[in-house]
Parts: sequence; C-alpha cells; structure tokens
Amino acid sequence: MTQEDLKFLIAAGEKDRVECTESTKDTSKFREAICAFSNDLPGYAKPGYLLIGVKDDGSSSGLVVTDDLLKQFASYRDDGQILPQPLVNVAHLRHPDSGGDVIVVEVLPHDLPPVRFKGRTNIRVGPRKGTASETEERLLMERRSSHFPTFDATPCPEGNLQRMDLETFRQTYRREAIAPEVIAENHRDIEEQLAALRFYSLKRKCPTNAGMIVFADDPLDIFPGAKVQFVQFNGPELADEVIAEKVFAGNLITLLAEIESFLKGRFTQKPVMVSDLREQAVFDYPKEAVRELLMNAIVHRDYQSTSPVRFYQFENRIEIQNPGGLYGDASPENFPRVNAYRNPIVAEAMHVLGYVNRFGRGIALAKRALQDNGSPEPKFDFQTSHFLAVIQKHSQR
Repeated sequence: MTQEDLKFLIAAGEKDRVECTESTKDTSKFREAICAFSNDLPGYAKPGYLLIGVKDDGSSSGLVVTDDLLKQFASYRDDGQILPQPLVNVAHLRHPDSGGDVIVVEVLPHDLPPVRFKGRTNIRVGPRKGTASETEERLLMERRSSHFPTFDATPCPEGNLQRMDLETFRQTYRREAIAPEVIAENHRDIEEQLAALRFYSLKRKCPTNAGMIVFADDPLDIFPGAKVQFVQFNGPELADEVIAEKVFAGNLITLLAEIESFLKGRFTQKPVMVSDLREQAVFDYPKEAVRELLMNAIVHRDYQSTSPVRFYQFENRIEIQNPGGLYGDASPENFPRVNAYRNPIVAEAMHVLGYVNRFGRGIALAKRALQDNGSPEPKFDFQTSHFLAVIQKHSQR
C-alpha cells in the first residue's frame, strides 16, 4: 500500500470495497467490515479496505496512530472472533491531502467462505450491509475453492452422515458456532448446516475430512493416526520400564475432553525456597505449558500420517511429538513468529469448543507458563516428518 494507492481509495469513496470511518473504538463494526470483505459476496476477487481516520467526505479526522492502536487492528486477524481466520494486512500511512494518520486494513477474499463474526455471516453489496440470507450463504459455500487448499477442507468419500455424531453437532457445536437467532430461523437440512461450517461438501455429497475428524463415531477407521499416545517411563530413556500408558482416541470432541480431564491434577506442586524469607510453590511441569503444547500438536499434526501424537513423560522431561513438520510459510528461522495452519478448519473447531483462545499463541503461552514456574524454556526440534517439543522438569522437583 502506497500513498498513491491510499489517495485512489479515498477518491473512490465508500464503495463496495472501501469503508471509511473516524472512530477507533467501534470494534464490532470493524470486525463486521472485515467479515464482509472476507466473504466478498459480489465476487470481485479483490481486497476490501477499511480506512480508519478518514471522514465521509474523504478528509482527515486528525487521527494520531499509536503502537497500541496498530496492535488493536492487527489483533482482529487472530483473536478468534472472526472464523475462519481472516486474511488481513494492516498499514499506517499519512493522509495524502489534509494531514493526519490513516490506518489501512486490507482484507483479502477468503477461499473458505462463509466467514462469520459472532456466528453471523456479514456481507456487503454496494451500500447494503447486513447478514447473509440462506440463499446468499449457499452461494458463498458453492464458491469455495475447487482445489481444496487444505487436507481438512477436502471431501472424504469414505465418510457419511450415518458415521457422524450429529446430535453432538446440533446440541453442542452448533450452539457455540452459530448465533441463537440464526439457528432459530434455520430451515436448512443437516447437510447444509454442516456445509456452512465446512464439515460437509454439498458438491461431492459427503463430509469433509474435518467433519469426520471432529464428529465421526470412530475416525480411526479413516485416519489411523488420529489419536494421542501417552506413556510414562521410570527413567530418562525409551528402554526404561513403562509405569503408565494410555491412548486417547475417538472424534476430536471426545479426545480433547479426555485429555483435559487427564491433565487435571496430573502434575504436582510443592514449596521451594526462593530467598531466606520467601518460598514459592512450583510444579514439576506446569499444566498450562503441557496443555498448550499438546493442543498445538493436535491442531498442527498431519492427519494423513498413520503415526499418533506422542506424549511421553520421562524421569526428567516431557516430550510431545506430532507427525508433520513446520507448515507453509513457517520455518526454523521465523518460528514461532510466523504461524501457518495445516488444518484451519480443525483449528477453528478447537477454538469454538474452547480449547484454543486465540490463534498463533500456543507456543508463547507455554513459554510464559514455564517462565512463571521458574522452569527452563521449552526446546523444539523441527524435522520434515515431525515436530518435537521438550519440557524439562523443574530443577528443584
């Protein structure tokens, strides 16, 4: 985005692909605009732009941009309130004519619509802004990329509705993903309801891989590695005696609930002297760090692999390993600053279910939990075929 580009956008006025605003506080309005541009209902296949600091007549509002303000708008990309995660760029420029600052939020059309904010599919057609009708939402579903950019978006011909836990979808997942009034007005059949959340392919008339991973009664029939294998060893080596083991399997909803229950009370805490007058309670392994790295492994794993996620507890460390190395633009040089999702629909499902609070934050949250506990930073090993995270036991435990 250049000054000339900004000048052109301002001159174009508030058209289909440009929205100007003076406010910096109406966060719902901003997210609705991002959601609408992501959906690109008119089918322009071009970015939409939200211009903050520009009045309706195109003049500057005199906005002064701070780092906190830029972070606010950048956070809309990955705070999990817009799903699936929008494709957003944020720039800071000077107003070309009358001074003042302008924040330019560029929103790219999403290739997995419909995109929702608070369970509603926002759209924009000329001056009209609002929530998509059933017909408009179906149009968005049919427009999805025919190339299925990720494995979890790909149709799963081995799957069918009879193999899915549809009651959990209706009573649990749908209530979290879709606004109540939208559900109340819903006259669509179950296939269309699943398709609206990328769990079913209307064109191929079968569930997607994500639909079977999240809701299948037994996903191991199709994805043999879709499980977590826990083993506890009585020593520092794989050759040492196994003193506990457990396999977490089933659809993603069942698997995540069982892991959450398993981690509760798993790791013990005891007081440690940090000075002559003060002691601090520390964990051998802080639960939050283990949980975040496990969730990271489940969401980023390669579901085409027959290998499980390995959760191994040794005498002096925990190792969490998932099949599938760094994905997309992520690399050993930019990890964890750059994050790319191998399974964006699975990531969205984990957010809806409450296991992921914000996108791209798992590693940072794990590091913070370890730091607060006085534990060493986690170590990571990147390979083409796997990703390994290692948590050292607290030195005084």
